[in-house]
Amino acid sequence: MSFGTVIWTLGAVLIFLFLWRVGVGLLRSMTEPLPPPPPPGEMRRVSVRYRCSVCGLELKMTLAAEEDPDPPRHCMEEMDLVATAE
Repeated sequence: MSFGTVIWTLGAVLIFLFLWRVGVGLLRSMTEPLPPPPPPGEMRRVSVRYRCSVCGLELKMTLAAEEDPDPPRHCMEEMDLVATAE
């Protein structure tokens, strides 16, 4: 066996082991149950974007006390929902 063949074989084994660990990790992450929702009053992660219809200001909300938060107010008007992450 030449030195080049040993390097290629070692590289192939390392790549296989890396892909094996990534695949097993992905499968394990899919089998874990979802965590319970936080108690009322705690902040929840949300991803909601709003736009002011008067001045065009856009706002991305990432934390809220509830999953479906009320729209914020800007320019004395409620902001319009632009998009959600879902």
